[in-house]
Amino acid sequence: MRALSPHARTVLAVLLDAGVQWSHGYELAQLADVKSGTIYPLLIRLEAQGYLEAEWQQPAEGGRPPRHAYRLTASGVQLARANPPGPTAAPTVRRWEAII
Repeated sequence: MRALSPHARTVLAVLLDAGVQWSHGYELAQLADVKSGTIYPLLIRLEAQGYLEAEWQQPAEGGRPPRHAYRLTASGVQLARANPPGPTAAPTVRRWEAII
């Protein structure tokens, strides 16, 4: 496997913080400060490699479309722990680290 991009490291860190909770792509993009044109191909690639599991979830409110949700698999947790974000990580992740 080639080296992970800074965006991939940041998204993995956000998913690691979420634990077993499902996260939606839009939410991940906001928390990791990654644009939608980058986050969705990244999520698809990580899922195809077995680092994420994904499912379609029905909305809590009527009139909204189903959303794709993601969380780390066991190998994804290992990948995230082995590849933490660097010092130039998104401000959101750094802010979360300060809270923890």
